[in-house]
Amino acid sequence: MAEALLNHAGGRRFVGYSAGSQPKGSIDPLALRALQHLKVPAEGARSKSWGEFATADAPLLDFVFTVCDKAAGEVCPVWPGQPMTAQWGVPDPVAAEGADEQRLRVFIDTAVTLKRRIDLMLALPIDTLDRLSLQREVQQIGRQ
Repeated sequence: MAEALLNHAGGRRFVGYSAGSQPKGSIDPLALRALQHLKVPAEGARSKSWGEFATADAPLLDFVFTVCDKAAGEVCPVWPGQPMTAQWGVPDPVAAEGADEQRLRVFIDTAVTLKRRIDLMLALPIDTLDRLSLQREVQQIGRQ
């Protein structure tokens, strides 16, 4: 969801990618419904391993945000180019229990939280902040 949210809100400023340590191989239909609820397109979305982004020929990353709470304790790859990193953890909505409508509400809540954080990041004066200040700001966003 974060990839689609950033690509939608970031316009031409950013290209978002989303990947996980243990991809399931498919996008959860409730994630797509949550994005549709927020009127965020998700064409081309696919399940990806973060290993795709840890190779020398991977796209250059400026930021890497860990958004899944359970991934916070995992050892992340060494990212080429030394991007800024921050923990923006949210509970994994896939783990939500209950009827589909209850689970959809969890997906929507997660998408709204990620959207708020992305909007805060996009509002930062990125071009005027030094690297240390920018790192501090993106880390703070995940604590809010």
